[in-house]
Amino acid sequence: MQKTFYQKELVIKAPQERKGANNNKKDIEKIQSWLNLFAVQNPNSGTATDIDGDFGPATEKAVLNFQKSNGLPQNGIVNQTVFDVLVSPLKKAFESPISGNNLRELILNTAKNHLKNNPFELVINSQSNTGPWVRSYMDGHEGTEWFWCMGFVQAIIDQAAAVQGKSFKTLMPLTYSCDTVGTTGIQKKILTRYQTARTNPALIKPGDIFLLQKTPNDWIHTGIVTAVHADTIETIEGNTNAGGSHNGNAVMNKIRNYKQSKLDFFSIESLV
Repeated sequence: MQKTFYQKELVIKAPQERKGANNNKKDIEKIQSWLNLFAVQNPNSGTATDIDGDFGPATEKAVLNFQKSNGLPQNGIVNQTVFDVLVSPLKKAFESPISGNNLRELILNTAKNHLKNNPFELVINSQSNTGPWVRSYMDGHEGTEWFWCMGFVQAIIDQAAAVQGKSFKTLMPLTYSCDTVGTTGIQKKILTRYQTARTNPALIKPGDIFLLQKTPNDWIHTGIVTAVHADTIETIEGNTNAGGSHNGNAVMNKIRNYKQSKLDFFSIESLV
């Protein structure tokens, strides 16, 4: 795999605890981030707390509640064993074995595996597009300006291609820009424009990448096509929400009407 930054998100340097001698702000922020991500999926857990790098009484209580929810010894200390449980969704998303008879199936199954582990962004220091999931998809980058939909797409294709010993960078450059991928598609003649896709949907295949067009050479959102129907496509896409925003906060399974939207399609066939 080319995109391996997620591995840094799976470890802390030392056990962290209230008034701990080895406490450090970055590790505490990681812990607080995962406590909040756990709370998103388990709203009654009592693990939501400020993400400020300070292991105070509120963070200690959140840790105790997390430990109780997961059947762990309740001591308020986060060592690597406890942290492993906190970060297990990320580890499962990036390291669970993926099966598939071909690259397209591998891409779909990889995307579905990430989806079921609930990737979600956080707001830290008043900055959206932050947190461990965003950093993992964006190779360490985060913050309001770091839209992460293409980072998600490339992470999925990278992970799937690596199963077959292939590099996704033979298909497209490592980038976070929809424009770069769209331009690459034009240059390689593997980008189907929305006008053509509407009249010939057979050109769209599961595992391909959709690019939402703003103007003919400006694209603002992307995702993985998982199924094609008469008027709609099903997708798995990052940095979106229920309304299909290009700057949402989660990975979601979406239905999009490609007959009414300006969706261009980047083919992965040359990598297959």
